[in-house]
Amino acid sequence: QVQLVESGGGLVQAGGSLKLSCAASGNSISYNAIGWYRQAPGKQRELVAAITSGGSTKYADSVKGRFTISRDNVKNTVYLQMNSLKPEDTAVYYCNADPNFIKLLTTRGRYWGQGTQVTVSS
Repeated sequence: QVQLVESGGGLVQAGGSLKLSCAASGNSISYNAIGWYRQAPGKQRELVAAITSGGSTKYADSVKGRFTISRDNVKNTVYLQMNSLKPEDTAVYYCNADPNFIKLLTTRGRYWGQGTQVTVSS
């Protein structure tokens, strides 16, 4: 079992930055792929960024060049650095984990956090 807790969300002006954290407890996340998803009101949950256990990354086209996902296996934490934020980035951001990277990308992973709200004002 892996428990995930997101933090770092908040209100920021367009063009600003936020850094989200996903802290894991229970089993180590070292062998898990981790994804950040987001869900805006009235929209489906979408993948923002993902990172394999080995550190390879994948990004949604809408955030490429602006967001960076990273992991610290010693701290059992995954981060999402978000720069040049836009109002359309406003959503609840969720952390998702699974040992299977492909499963995480396609049908979503086994473990979820409770989410953290990110609001970008124009």
